[in-house]
Amino acid sequence: MVIHAFMLVVVLGTGEFRKEQPNPMYFRSLETCNWYASRLAKRYGNYGYSSLIAPEDRVTTYCKATRVDTNRTKVYDH
Repeated sequence: MVIHAFMLVVVLGTGEFRKEQPNPMYFRSLETCNWYASRLAKRYGNYGYSSLIAPEDRVTTYCKATRVDTNRTKVYDH
């Protein structure tokens, strides 16, 4: 069955170091996808110095709407 879902995209690094994770996760709910996105990109420490994080160590996450075949792709509910 083909459904609309939300793909969690994780990008490591910026600029020449930018690399998208090859195995995305899919969620039925945008809220659930966004929860995981916010947790994966969270940094602990002093945010006043976030510009000092090396470009290869920066993390960006977001959710992208897509269509998936649930017979071929695992879609998480939570």
